[in-house]
Amino acid sequence: MPDLSQETPYADGKILMQVTDDVGVITFNNPDKRNAMSLEMWEGFGEALTVLRDDEAVRVVILRGAGGKAFVSGADISQFEKTRHNAAASEEYGKRSAAQRALLAAYPKPTIACIEGFCLGGGMQVAMLADIRLAAQGSQFGIPAAKLGIAYGYDGLKHLVSLVGPSWARLLMYTGMRIDAAEALRIGLVERVFPINELWGETMAIAQTISENAPLAIKAAKITIAEVLRDESARDMNAIKTIGTACMDSADFREGRQAFMEKRKPKFSGK
Repeated sequence: MPDLSQETPYADGKILMQVTDDVGVITFNNPDKRNAMSLEMWEGFGEALTVLRDDEAVRVVILRGAGGKAFVSGADISQFEKTRHNAAASEEYGKRSAAQRALLAAYPKPTIACIEGFCLGGGMQVAMLADIRLAAQGSQFGIPAAKLGIAYGYDGLKHLVSLVGPSWARLLMYTGMRIDAAEALRIGLVERVFPINELWGETMAIAQTISENAPLAIKAAKITIAEVLRDESARDMNAIKTIGTACMDSADFREGRQAFMEKRKPKFSGK
């Protein structure tokens, strides 16, 4: 695991950020509350995401929870009496946390959720907004909104339905049930499951593989997949064409061809 002492703190240390080689790591660091997200943590998360987004050296961002018990166990319900006690207060809370979710949803770099322990409610929302979800055996997933009387919202359910389909989305939402990592893998909620002691190494290995590939080609895949998921009437086919042209005209495409011919590993610059 990363050395937490080397990380930059946000939200009074409840969000930590570190860069190792080309990989940025954001840690939800509220282990006493199983990394439950307060408004301050949402805002610190947005700050850390912005710094890593604007750091040209960073090619991939990993999201993880501290303490070994949870990725994010949901929203910090102890704040609800103050911040979400009725519709008007909840709308204000939603606006302030939605800005950070929108930042992650539109993130230009690949993102990986590294999930150990509980991934519930708002934690599921964060994980589903990441590009890839990797989980430890024994992790647990669920959205207990029905047990709290909360409407989960369009964006969260859109991502859930796109991953697991409408029937599993209904079962999870109507019951508030928790499922384990094996079931999450089976229904498509996560992509890979590893033994707990292998999760971090495997996550870093995948991140490093991505970081060594051509950034423009990855950006093209990210943009194109996002457009595939939109309704046909809302698709920006021009964005796909523009990034495709940028790839074909890039120095990295030349480097990729040369490296292949010279039987060596390519060194991509992102240009």
